[in-house]
Amino acid sequence: MRDLSLHILDIAENSIVAGAARIEVSISEDTERDTFTLRIVDNGRGMDKEILKKTEDPFFTLKGSKRFGLGIPLLAQAARECGGHFEIKSQEGRGTTVVAGFQLSHIDRKPLGDVGATMMTLVAGHPDTDYVLSYDKDGRSFSLDTVEIRRELQGVPLSVPDVLNYIRDNINDGIRRVRG
Repeated sequence: MRDLSLHILDIAENSIVAGAARIEVSISEDTERDTFTLRIVDNGRGMDKEILKKTEDPFFTLKGSKRFGLGIPLLAQAARECGGHFEIKSQEGRGTTVVAGFQLSHIDRKPLGDVGATMMTLVAGHPDTDYVLSYDKDGRSFSLDTVEIRRELQGVPLSVPDVLNYIRDNINDGIRRVRG
């Protein structure tokens, strides 16, 4: 995967397959500590200990039609190759948390990519799922919550093209402002 936003898309799609009604994506950059952290939390079915042990195996997948599942193994590899770490926690009936940490300044760290387009794609494909995106850099932050957007829209679906464009543009503008 070319950038981290595509990893976000892959992990969030896994969450949706697992029945998640809410997916929280948080991205944090700390220049003083030289860390970049990506955290994705869902309230899906979760996994038992046996399945959890297999998640980093590229020849294991829970998606029936696929023969292998490269998303999690590739994200774990990308984090570790950049002086970082990878962790996945899950509890049956409670959901899953994926955390990938990177050395922010590492030359091989993938770029963040187009997070706005990624979130727009998720909302367009799964408009009934709730999404929370938060981005933090050195104490400055931006967040977007589709529950709040739904409340403001008063019944207008999130899948309306103008709403999807607003979500994409609002996220990208918010991240740009925080990054400075």
